Amino acid sequence: MYLEIVSPEATLFSGEVTSVTVPGVNGEFQILNGHAAIVSLLQEGNVRVDGNIKIDEAYASKFSKDASGKVILPIASGTVEMSDNRVIVLAD
Repeated sequence: MYLEIVSPEATLFSGEVTSVTVPGVNGEFQILNGHAAIVSLLQEGNVRVDGNIKIDEAYASKFSKDASGKVILPIASGTVEMSDNRVIVLAD
């Protein structure tokens, strides 16, 4: 599935991923390939991305990796939309 992570400053990441885990206001949830369409508010927490991810060097300092190799982006709030196997995370 295709993921875009957009902040007020720039598009931080765009590319194919295996899964995305986001901090929803009612709890953390994971989005996988073929997930049903969804729109949700996000709260403070970490967006975790799994797959063969290449982060632009200009934004690499905003991301880290956990012990399992997933890429992590801390956010203060935001929204997520999944439709037609495309995920867009609008993150603050």
